[in-house]
Amino acid sequence: MADSRSGDVLLVESIDRLSRLPAGDWAKLKASIDGKGLRIVALDLPTSHQGMRDTTGYEFTVRMLGAINNMMLDMMAAIARKDYEQRRARQAQGIEKAKIQGKYQGRPVDVSLHARVSELLAAGLGVRATALHANCSTTTVLKIRDRSQGGSLS
Repeated sequence: MADSRSGDVLLVESIDRLSRLPAGDWAKLKASIDGKGLRIVALDLPTSHQGMRDTTGYEFTVRMLGAINNMMLDMMAAIARKDYEQRRARQAQGIEKAKIQGKYQGRPVDVSLHARVSELLAAGLGVRATALHANCSTTTVLKIRDRSQGGSLS
């Protein structure tokens, strides 16, 4: 976004590759894209590339395509979000079932990473600095820190 200029095209394979965001976050992203003056073209949304043709002098056509594309983008983003949420729910159900059956253990603990993170935290580094030095996410650092303070990772 920082490198884009008004009139640039944001080309995506599919709308679900652009957004699986909740409605409010999608609205913010879309407003940011609109604010930059970018045009979204999705390979799976034929009306989005219709506007790429020379429509000089056809203001009505341009406005109609814009309205259709905005409606279709919003619909497809909502569908992508619903699909994402359903997959996550089904995954959680499958994991829970596998746990009950004793077939799911989760990701194995990286003992050396845990030791490194604990060492860096004990040396007084903050969460971000620890994540940087241990080459992991801040979320991982927080989980390791919380576990060492008596919490659980389940």
